Amino acid sequence: MIRLAFRNLFQNKIRLVISVGGVALALLLVLSLDAVFTGVERQVTAYIEHSGADVWVSQEDVRNMHMASSSLSDSVARKVKNVPGVLSVTPIHYLTNNVVAGNEQNLAYIIGLPENAQLGIPWIISSGRSLPGEGETIIDRNVAEKSGIALGDQVKILGKGFEVTGFSEGTASLVNSVAFISMKDFEEMRGSYDTVSFLLVKVNEGESPEVVAARIQAQVRDVTAQTRNDFAAQERQVVGDMSTDLITIMNLIGFLIGLAVMALTVYTSTLSRRREYGMLKALGARSADLYLTVLAQAILSVILGFLFGLAITLLMTVVIPIFGSTLALEVSHASLLKVGSVSLIIAAVSAMLPIRQIAGLDPAMVFRGR
Repeated sequence: MIRLAFRNLFQNKIRLVISVGGVALALLLVLSLDAVFTGVERQVTAYIEHSGADVWVSQEDVRNMHMASSSLSDSVARKVKNVPGVLSVTPIHYLTNNVVAGNEQNLAYIIGLPENAQLGIPWIISSGRSLPGEGETIIDRNVAEKSGIALGDQVKILGKGFEVTGFSEGTASLVNSVAFISMKDFEEMRGSYDTVSFLLVKVNEGESPEVVAARIQAQVRDVTAQTRNDFAAQERQVVGDMSTDLITIMNLIGFLIGLAVMALTVYTSTLSRRREYGMLKALGARSADLYLTVLAQAILSVILGFLFGLAITLLMTVVIPIFGSTLALEVSHASLLKVGSVSLIIAAVSAMLPIRQIAGLDPAMVFRGR
């Protein structure tokens, strides 16, 4: 019966393209929405995950960057450096502000870096300098291109003019971007000479970041120490909570539309083969054989549509960034498992709905030309 289902599915090429294409487009909608959501989540924590720090130390009870403010005294950096297992400590300044170029305003994380910083620096430089000096800034290349900014141009950050001396990659998202300036410039503009925002800690080789974070928490007062993974998870949760309702509704609507289109495609495709099923029944096929044939054809259609939709989605994840978009798509294993499992269930249900009509077919209708 499975071989028969395969032959019946591929017998009419036009019908095959319509049925598989309909399923593929429906699943493409679902997969692409999931990929956008996953990509945005990944972009939001890009700076944290590429910082090179094993442990992030912040003010007590501050567990993320977005919409948060952290202030640590200079003495805390010295205390953290003396904790067993700590290899190095890099202090940074941080706040959210606009990078202004003419009439263009781009929201950004403004990071103040110390001279010769090893952690928290831009991880990919497409052109220009890798660290900002006094009066200089490094901004995201995509943001610069959209605003018409070239190396050597002036932008305003915190009301002060900065010369753009470098372009970074992977530091922009749909939400904001990351801009880097020197710690000295940051301190002069904000008057924060005796404090820093975060401490980026590198642990000794062989040491566990979890263990070192716990030591810092226990030995240094009024701080919160988290591993890079924990800090990134908190950041994703905060940003996700702020946009959960909107994104969840959009994702749910897209998911339901995609499944509805897929269900209708499988249903109509099954009914369109009534004559073939009537022929099988006229030749003595049992109802159980018809059920198995219908189910096998539906599952084959969904599998082919799923693979085709996945291929297009993966192609989009490669092509879209090439055109300079800050939108990043990422296909997750969770998304594949969710879409794949639910699709098979919907396919089975959609194929079984017309079974009663097929099982009740009068074999004589085949010979009446109906």
